[in-house]
Amino acid sequence: MSFENAVVLAKRPNKTIYRDGDTVIKVFEEGFSKADILNEALNHARIEETNLNIPHITGINMVDGKWAIFTEYIEGKTLSQLMEESPAKFNEYLDLFVELQLIVHDQRQRLLNSLKIKTARKIDESDLNATIRYELQTRLQSMPKHHKVCHGDFIPSNIIIKEDGTPFILDWAHASQGNAAADAAITYLKFKLHGEDETAEKYLRLYSIKSDTAKQYIQKWIPIVAATESLHGTEEERNMLLSWADVVDWQ
Repeated sequence: MSFENAVVLAKRPNKTIYRDGDTVIKVFEEGFSKADILNEALNHARIEETNLNIPHITGINMVDGKWAIFTEYIEGKTLSQLMEESPAKFNEYLDLFVELQLIVHDQRQRLLNSLKIKTARKIDESDLNATIRYELQTRLQSMPKHHKVCHGDFIPSNIIIKEDGTPFILDWAHASQGNAAADAAITYLKFKLHGEDETAEKYLRLYSIKSDTAKQYIQKWIPIVAATESLHGTEEERNMLLSWADVVDWQ
């Protein structure tokens, strides 16, 4: 296919996302793991079987020697765009954001990978020393085992709001089943990484209240998920995440 008429929606270090009419094409750079690409598509397809609004996959193919995933294009604005455009409605949008995450956590899809198993593997792959890895693995194994759908990258830019108000949730590459508090801890860290400290604290407080989950319980997950997230991102982000992973007890 040709990208002559395609519009670049986003460009990341290892992938470029295009829009071509009613189709979104996520093109991965050469050398990107085929297994990871197919696993992302499989995760997405499995989430399509839940009650969530997500754009459906329409194909997986090679484009100029690179793997690509094709999905429906959803017309609308991201929740992050709406937050920036209407600061007076920020709290209303943050409330909607948390409500949508709770809807995700209400879903079940037993064919998704286990969050606990994936997290344990990533802790072992991190640059943390053996003592810290042991402490994090011990804490992880002590956490209750749940089977809730977890997005793994639930941030406002991954939510599209259509003109009629219908929300669609994008990017299911990191989806798994497990403990929802871990998913909330990842979202908290994402806000912190982008320097949105006030939003991070507002989010944590709001999620705690709406989900009836003790804030301290979510905080216990923060060092664990910080270790797993440290495998990605810029050097500055990695250093920040590794410093959070080094914290034994969050107050």
